[in-house]
Amino acid sequence: MIKMLMRFVLLLSLLAVQPVLFAAETSEGTSSESDISEVPETLKDARTTMQTFVNAMAAVSEGEKGQIEIAISTMDLSYLPAVIRQQKGRGLSTILLSVIERSKTVVLNQIPRQPMGDKYIFGRYSQGNVTILKQADGRWLFSQTSLRALPDILEGLLDAPAKNGTKDPKVVLPFYIHLRSKLPDVLKDGFLLEYWQWLGIFFVVVVGFIADKLVAWFLSKNVRRWKVSHAAYEGVEDSILRPLGLMAMALIWWFLLGLLGLPDTALVILSVAVKLLVSISAVWSAFRLVDIVYVLLMRKALKTSNRFDDLLVPMISKSLKVFVVVMGVIFSADNLNIDVTSLLAGLGLGGLAFALAAKDLLGNFFGSLTVLLDRPFQIGDWVVIGDVEGSVEAVGFRSTRIRTFYNSLITLPNAFLTNTKIDNMGARRFRRMKSMLGLTYDTPPEKIDAFCEGIRALIRLHPYMRKDYYQVYFNQYNAASLDILVYVFWETPDWNMELRERHRFLLDILRLAKQLDVEFAYPTQTLYLKQDQSVSEGVSGQFNPAMSEADAFEVGRKEAQSIVEATMGLDTKPGPVKFP
Repeated sequence: MIKMLMRFVLLLSLLAVQPVLFAAETSEGTSSESDISEVPETLKDARTTMQTFVNAMAAVSEGEKGQIEIAISTMDLSYLPAVIRQQKGRGLSTILLSVIERSKTVVLNQIPRQPMGDKYIFGRYSQGNVTILKQADGRWLFSQTSLRALPDILEGLLDAPAKNGTKDPKVVLPFYIHLRSKLPDVLKDGFLLEYWQWLGIFFVVVVGFIADKLVAWFLSKNVRRWKVSHAAYEGVEDSILRPLGLMAMALIWWFLLGLLGLPDTALVILSVAVKLLVSISAVWSAFRLVDIVYVLLMRKALKTSNRFDDLLVPMISKSLKVFVVVMGVIFSADNLNIDVTSLLAGLGLGGLAFALAAKDLLGNFFGSLTVLLDRPFQIGDWVVIGDVEGSVEAVGFRSTRIRTFYNSLITLPNAFLTNTKIDNMGARRFRRMKSMLGLTYDTPPEKIDAFCEGIRALIRLHPYMRKDYYQVYFNQYNAASLDILVYVFWETPDWNMELRERHRFLLDILRLAKQLDVEFAYPTQTLYLKQDQSVSEGVSGQFNPAMSEADAFEVGRKEAQSIVEATMGLDTKPGPVKFP
């Protein structure tokens, strides 16, 4: 994995460096910086430029590190690639101050403001001159030629320090200047780089790899120890913090390579590679830390009865990862000296076009916000969305996954959820059962009454059934049965308990029917043969062929009144109708 990552970083660094290496260098006396409409007061002439540099470096030596930027502004660094300009500028500022201190005391009144030829030479040395040159835009800056020669000039001054200058220089020399001055001449030769620099790069790489292995081993050991004391995190990988070792290696490389005084081209290539490696390892490490946070939050969420946090925690985790990626891109761009402000402004101008091109993506994003804010369902709920029915398994920024009851996985775009009907079966407070129990036609009315009252008693006795509303009545005459309506509700938290209680209730009805000798009807047909006789017995004797229609109605009313009075004991006189 690390080898593949290193190859990827090297490829990216070469692609990023290519336009820098092949860019045309600006000529002496010009500047590649943006045009300046007005020359700053601190750079308006040679004397002011020298004064600005000396004062800024004096402030840096007293602890005001931000003044180094003012010192860098006095030097023409346009010949350097932007990616290393600030890094090289800090080192050159220190070297330039050391050269000035070892050369002669700076007397500002003796420096002409507008010297002849638009050039002021502070000192002449066998390795080159230290010159302040007027630029095309009117600024007076230390020239490119002087800056290129500064390391050699300083090395020459180290052999006989402070002949005409300060005897006790305050500036601390760069590490590579000290090191190179003590090395034998054979190590100062080489190809592309000096031999001692090749050895230094090898040493830095080895130290980085050792740091990577040590940090990875230490973190894995602590993760294993943490898992032993926290059994809930058994599924966490031992190597979950492995990217932190890679980031430690990249940071060591970034710090130590700057101490070798590498040439500009080599420094550009290595700086870009190392900065990209730092950015990638930082994003990767942040991703793993987000995974740990997700495990911690999810563990707490599973302990609560509210399932909203089961939906919220994955959304937080994904939001953090998106934030990490965005910050990683900005961090990488800033390290590579890409103008982040212009980049963000460009994104703002292209926002409308992006929105039109990615309207489905934005619709899904706002759909996920709708699900999060309105909470039409939670993880694990049984839902019916359009023609999709199943349990909610996961909710993301783009889509929601539904596990159907035949175990397939359906992915619905979140934009679809904002304009469709969602039937949340899992949000039911009560779970209904409506059934018709068919009894045989030879069942006596008394048994039907007893059977219905027995079912009502079962409802009152079962613990999970709703007691304030239920209906059990003889409901209709069917073709082959006398139908009893059973309309009841269960108050259960999930479908499994509902099935269990339904099972118990239906078995108790069977036991009740067996106790009362009530038979359930089968869908049958009975064939009756007509007998050749007029009227058999009973009430039919009250009828005769000559009876009028009014007399027949009267007989029917009297029989009905007698039945109701016998069974219910109610006053049959008509009265006002009362509704519950």
